[in-house]
Amino acid sequence: MHALIFESFGGPEVLRWAEHPEPIPTPGQALVRMHSVGLNFADIYRRNGNYHLSGGAPWLLGYEGAGVIEQAAAGDRQFPEGTRVGFADMPHANAEKVAVDLDKLIALPDDIAFDTAAAVLLQGLTAQYLVDDSYRVKPGDVAVVHAAAGGVGLLLVQMLKHRGAMVLGIASSEAKRAAVLAAGADAVAGYHDWVDQVHTLSNGRGADVFYDSVGRTLADCLAAARTGGTVVFFGMAAGDPELVDPRLLMDRSLTLTGGDLWNVLTSAAIRRERAQALFGQIRAGTVRPTIAARFPLGEGAQAHAYLESRSAIGKVLLTL
Repeated sequence: MHALIFESFGGPEVLRWAEHPEPIPTPGQALVRMHSVGLNFADIYRRNGNYHLSGGAPWLLGYEGAGVIEQAAAGDRQFPEGTRVGFADMPHANAEKVAVDLDKLIALPDDIAFDTAAAVLLQGLTAQYLVDDSYRVKPGDVAVVHAAAGGVGLLLVQMLKHRGAMVLGIASSEAKRAAVLAAGADAVAGYHDWVDQVHTLSNGRGADVFYDSVGRTLADCLAAARTGGTVVFFGMAAGDPELVDPRLLMDRSLTLTGGDLWNVLTSAAIRRERAQALFGQIRAGTVRPTIAARFPLGEGAQAHAYLESRSAIGKVLLTL
């Protein structure tokens, strides 16, 4: 089979489409022939050497995607050959075939396309737990979403609006802010004026909840939250945040909470239940995934360069 591999850390140019040994499923794994793979900034960080990679070169990136069971796991009847499936957290997805743990597999309904599954499973399930678990959004809440034109951000804006929140989306360009408004946000701001926009939207009270995946904006989020407000920290795309003095939280009764999807998807049953709820939102039109671009997996270097340029609005997919 072919796979997108790299043998040294660096820019997109280290990636190449090459012959690679076909994975041999271990007990409890099925072999999936891939149709669509989701590209994430974590792939870039791993390619650059910022994130740890196990084993030695050549390395394969990719953690989410969708395809068809080509070889069922021994003794398993739930996922026979030909079953359409997706997954959100199995390594080495940048290949024509991937060995996937049975408990990571999610059956795809007939009306959920491979590209849709690859575009929403990781980021949609993230947005879902942010509004359900990290902070339970109520009608009338003022919610602020950083990086609102990204894959998580656009889905999060839609879920917040469905819950009845007033949403301020923050994005870095006019095109991205237009996309955030199209997703349903009540207002948008750039990174030069968002604090003023928070005060305007909340009538000077401060926002009820911030969703911060930027990192360096954490201190400003805490300052712009209402007394008793919540800041959900779930990423640091722009670098590590400043340290937070817990007395600040005490003085204004603030809540600062972290978020990580893998602390939520703790079993196969939970994973599949939440995925089916997400598919239901897509079916109902409550959530509309935005696909920024599709690249053949063999052109993965171009896809990485495009995502790294920060011009993508929505999800970048690698297709086979």
